[in-house]
Amino acid sequence: MMTLAATRADGLGGRLLAMVNAKCLADKLGCRFGFTWNRRSIDDMQFHIVDSVDKVFATSFIEKHWLGETIDAARYGVLDGTRFTRSSLAADARRNGSQGWICDDFRILKSFRQGWFRAMLPANRSARSRHRTFGTLGFSDPVRATIAAADGRRFSRPMAALHLRSGDIIHGNYRSQMEFCEKVIPAPLAKAIVSKLASKGLATLVIGQDRATLDYLKSETGAFLSDDFGAGQFEDGTLKAFFEMALMARCRRIYAGSSVFATMSSVMGGIRVLRPKALFGDRGTAAAILDELKARQSDYHPLEAAFGYQSAFLLMEDSIGPAQARGILEKAAALDPQNPAYALKMAAGYFREQDYRGGEAILKAFMLREIDAGAENSMQIMQVLTSPSWRGHVMAGDFELYFAAARAGCPYAAACSAHILHTALGRTEAALAMAALSRKAEPANRLFRDIELTLRTAAAANDGSPLRV
Repeated sequence: MMTLAATRADGLGGRLLAMVNAKCLADKLGCRFGFTWNRRSIDDMQFHIVDSVDKVFATSFIEKHWLGETIDAARYGVLDGTRFTRSSLAADARRNGSQGWICDDFRILKSFRQGWFRAMLPANRSARSRHRTFGTLGFSDPVRATIAAADGRRFSRPMAALHLRSGDIIHGNYRSQMEFCEKVIPAPLAKAIVSKLASKGLATLVIGQDRATLDYLKSETGAFLSDDFGAGQFEDGTLKAFFEMALMARCRRIYAGSSVFATMSSVMGGIRVLRPKALFGDRGTAAAILDELKARQSDYHPLEAAFGYQSAFLLMEDSIGPAQARGILEKAAALDPQNPAYALKMAAGYFREQDYRGGEAILKAFMLREIDAGAENSMQIMQVLTSPSWRGHVMAGDFELYFAAARAGCPYAAACSAHILHTALGRTEAALAMAALSRKAEPANRLFRDIELTLRTAAAANDGSPLRV
């Protein structure tokens, strides 16, 4: 029997959602369901709480479905966003001799094509299927007791949940990649959401990771926290996470970013997750963030406030003028000066206005500061510039602006362009030409020499010729 294996090694929500999806699909296809649970990756996590497999699941469930710490991926195919049917999977297994499929894509159920009539039936909608499948996961006694404890809590008023994720998106390296704003609701937006929900007759349960922010919002808005319903009794982080997911699952609706923690709550409760845009729209959301920061910026952690500015900028980037965009980014950069994304976006704004000197000055100042700091990763700005995304590259819309600035005689923009051409676009010869522009402008610049050497080494490796130095 073919196996559908959930093998994610990220946070608790991500692992559980992949398991629910894979098991739901396995049940539909008549396949075996299996999952991995990697202890090493748990120990390496800074911002996630995940316990070992025997603490989360019952022994009988582990014996039946656990595939171990890892599997031999070479013996499995991978199910991604490509459309498939029961028969196409069977044919693929016969052709490739695979043992099964790795099934980690969160949207996998939308890729499974059933007959058109069955697909239209409400009972076959993926949300309902996932909700039913969650009930078939065999959790350990402590986890089941924790979920039951949350189910037993009673709300005195109709309640909506607000999930404020922070962790690595706000305080880690992901804050520089400018593609996670849809995953997180900025803390400076929370007051406006609580007020809007109150006007609809709903109290708000706020779930989050930053204790100071949660206490502040409770004092300012009267919102409920999970501690108001007994979360403080759970010293174990994993059990507390299950309690909070189950508590959110009992609300009328959930407002959150695309965080899988909130998605798992929606699966548990069979309820919808809504984005803040559903309340305010893009411009209204950005305006609410900026209004709050204008009045109360000092009430928030600097990185929370900076992320608020980042979110507002990205919501309005295509609809505001360069001066307003620059003002927002300058405020973010003042709060988070080590974040290269703000320097890159400000430089691109200058280049868009053909103010090449202004953009070049920002790039030069930031890049030299990175080098002078002597950090292990002294050229993080280059990595952020070409950061990959499921849509291509996060800053792809700015690439041509950097090329134009390079052609206009800006050596730091040329260095950035060389990196774009080589790393993002695979055009090493064109990248060498851009690097030559930097070297010609400043022959003694060590950074420009290093960039050119890296490109020449890559070019030599590609054509098999020895590197000439």
